[in-house]
Amino acid sequence: MPKAAIAIACICLMTLSGCGNTAYGLKKDGQEASHAMDNATHRVLSAGAKK
Repeated sequence: MPKAAIAIACICLMTLSGCGNTAYGLKKDGQEASHAMDNATHRVLSAGAKK
């Protein structure tokens, strides 16, 4: 295999790996934001119920 083909294959693999990590990070951030909003909503509703 020519060196150029190996280099291109490595670059493609690194790019795809980076995209996968970004997608995973965005998913995780979205889940954490959702949990935080849910917790905040419950705190607000429970504070309103105590009055």
